[in-house]
Amino acid sequence: MKAAPVLAALIGLAAGAALVGYFGAGAVLHSLSAVGWAGFAAICAIHLAMMALMGLAWRALVPGGGAGIFIWGRLVRDAGSEVLPLSQVGGYVLGARALALAGIGGTVAAASTIVDVTLEFLGQIAYTGLGLGWLVRLRPDADLALPVLLGLGVAGTAAIGFVAVQRRGFDVLERFARHLGRGWVDRTAASAAALHLSLADIYRHPAGLWTSFALHLACWIASAAETWLALRFADKPVGFGAALVVESLLYAIRTAAFAIPNAVGVQEGAYILVGSLFGLSPEMGLALSLLKRARDLAIGLPTLAVWQGIEAGRLWHGRRPRSSAAAVPAPLPSEIDR
Repeated sequence: MKAAPVLAALIGLAAGAALVGYFGAGAVLHSLSAVGWAGFAAICAIHLAMMALMGLAWRALVPGGGAGIFIWGRLVRDAGSEVLPLSQVGGYVLGARALALAGIGGTVAAASTIVDVTLEFLGQIAYTGLGLGWLVRLRPDADLALPVLLGLGVAGTAAIGFVAVQRRGFDVLERFARHLGRGWVDRTAASAAALHLSLADIYRHPAGLWTSFALHLACWIASAAETWLALRFADKPVGFGAALVVESLLYAIRTAAFAIPNAVGVQEGAYILVGSLFGLSPEMGLALSLLKRARDLAIGLPTLAVWQGIEAGRLWHGRRPRSSAAAVPAPLPSEIDR
């Protein structure tokens, strides 16, 4: 594991612990307990339904793929990103590997992951724009509006560039390879060519692209229901529009802090900052953050346990001797960059 993500995670943990200590661990736990087990179970159920829809959004890019495979891949992807000390990219790798182990071609798994992440990001931009509109409507005096608008401009530009690279980036690689000659770049160019063909095939089906984008946007909007419901269980109700603003700005801030594994510390501070706009106490904001992290653990840990069982079974079957003479070891799973 690289030192930078570990250091960032440790700083984030220290910041989160400092916030809980500053506002009082007892007060935070009291706010958390107000939601209750019924509220926690309802939030987990909503999140699982959203994960299923996000899996279907991924599957829309690969006609003929089994829906269950992509829902499983999405569960693994999010578990890797939210539970393990990985960057977001590490979670994407785990999700794509889960598809490959389930029978989807490796190149197709990688290409569909890239496009799915892109469409999810575009959906998030639309979601943040919707949240900004509600913020201006509900709190026209809020100082956050201008920074969020500037951030949307930067994110939109980045998204356009990311799509352009997927559509046209291979042409640049081909020209670069011609200048260098054949040699060491051959294998890289061949792999990039296969990936480019898979990307081009996905982009040739606009119906799948629009379906995936619509499902992602619907899931982003539905994510506000978790906060809205949790606050109702805690007897601190806010309107759905206010919950939407809180969640949309929270995820925008989390995206900006992508280098910090699990957005540790950042998520807690964001809930305090944005929640205060709608009368939520810092203790309630921290409780919401801890509730989301408990939800991720409740869903992610069993998912990772099953995934590890699948990996171990694959490795075991690969190591079993094919004959009584000798055993042929299977290659180890690809190492994930942490």
